[in-house]
Amino acid sequence: MTLLSVETLTARHGLLTALRDVSLSVEAGEVLCLIGANGAGKSTLLRCIAGAHHAATGTVRLHGRDMTALSAFARVRTGIALAPEGRRLFPDMTLRENLMLAAENGRRGDWTLTRVLDAFDALKPLLDQPAGGFSGGQRQAAAIGRALMANPDLLLLDEVSLGLSPAAVEGVYASLAQVRGGGKMGMIVVEQDLTRALSFADRVICLSEGEAVLEGRPADLTRAAITRAYFGLSQGEVTHV
Repeated sequence: MTLLSVETLTARHGLLTALRDVSLSVEAGEVLCLIGANGAGKSTLLRCIAGAHHAATGTVRLHGRDMTALSAFARVRTGIALAPEGRRLFPDMTLRENLMLAAENGRRGDWTLTRVLDAFDALKPLLDQPAGGFSGGQRQAAAIGRALMANPDLLLLDEVSLGLSPAAVEGVYASLAQVRGGGKMGMIVVEQDLTRALSFADRVICLSEGEAVLEGRPADLTRAAITRAYFGLSQGEVTHV
């Protein structure tokens, strides 16, 4: 069943066109990874889906309902949550306060404080500590946990491993494996680490200069095709595998 449908989305930053007629879909329970070089449009695409950036043209639908004109706040209430690049926690607030803020502004559901802490076990000792003192891995886990507290149907994760140590990346993805394991929630993950993206995703889309140039299941994609798309050598040729 189609959870998310994005159709011919174009977005700009001033005079710069960041996305050009991008279309994609996500099924319930599916993990879609977005890959591509810096500046390819990955973060802009997530922000457009979340309502944090206004698209110039195109539509965003969740469960068939048109979200395009809704604010970011309204999209949270309808089932879309974003863990943004840079994590953007409130540093002077405790972890508990950061998490409960999302719960108060999201939807009711199975993702409670207890369940989030069970999924991200390393956060338990930090519950009443200010978020400003957390390590990179702790901040990332907290940002994902905060998004989950809104009880989304679609979880958007931007630059999951950026700036993290290998051990922290392992910890975050071990927790994400638990998160994806049980249900109908779909995910779109922006990930710079190609190996990690290919091992975690059900499906991969590569963006290059704002266009989707490669799409397929990891098992069906060759390294040569991914490399060609990643570095923009397939510009203008959308390849579906």
